[in-house]
Formats: sequence, structure tokens, C-alpha cells
Amino acid sequence: MAAVAAVGSGGLDRNTTQSVVRTTLRWLAQIQPGHTVEIRVPPFAAVQAIDGPRHTRGTPPNVVEMDGGTWLDLVVGRLSWHEAVEQGRAHASGLRADLAGCFPMTSPTAMTSPTAMTSPPMDGA
Repeated sequence: MAAVAAVGSGGLDRNTTQSVVRTTLRWLAQIQPGHTVEIRVPPFAAVQAIDGPRHTRGTPPNVVEMDGGTWLDLVVGRLSWHEAVEQGRAHASGLRADLAGCFPMTSPTAMTSPTAMTSPPMDGA
């Protein structure tokens, strides 16, 4: 997670930022599997996660969107979910779009799902 900390503080190049954002988004989708909330971090990636009603067409009813720096600040715990929303750094719409319980992803409490991994996936998906 040292790379995540460096990226969030602007310490790494765009390609590395893209790689770390994609990897941590996939990690979230594995920790919190489902298709209820679409989490978008443009221009890097988007995933669907969180258990509940499945979204299949059109604009999802539950959308979270933010920039890469905000995403990485949340992942490592430099920023809380509530701070990100209050400061306008994260935009959330829909009844199930509250991701407060998902961060920081580096803490043992974020690893409560039976499908949780001990480290982020490193495949090229």
C-alpha cells in the first residue's frame, strides 16, 4: 500500500496512478461483491460493487464518482467518506451509495467479507 500512499499525494506518474486506482477498485469489488453501486473514478476505471439489487441497463440508480486522488485518499484513510462527500470531492447518488464502511481499505475492518483478499489482485483485468 506504499504505492497508494505515494499516488494519493501526487508522488507518482499518471500510468502508475491508473494502475493503482484500477487495482484498488477491483479489490473493493472483491471485498464488497455485488452490482448495486457503480463506483467511477474517471478517467481510470469503474466497477460495480455492494450486495443488493442488480443494475443491468442505463444509468445505475446508485452511483459514486470521484477523481483518482480522492479515491486513493479514501483507500489509505487520509480522508473519511463523510469528509469527501461534505467537501464535494466525492459525489454519491442513490439510497445505497454510502461507502463509509468501505474505507480505509488497509484496515482489518475493511476485510470482513468471506471473499476478501489479503492483498489487491495484480492481474491485468
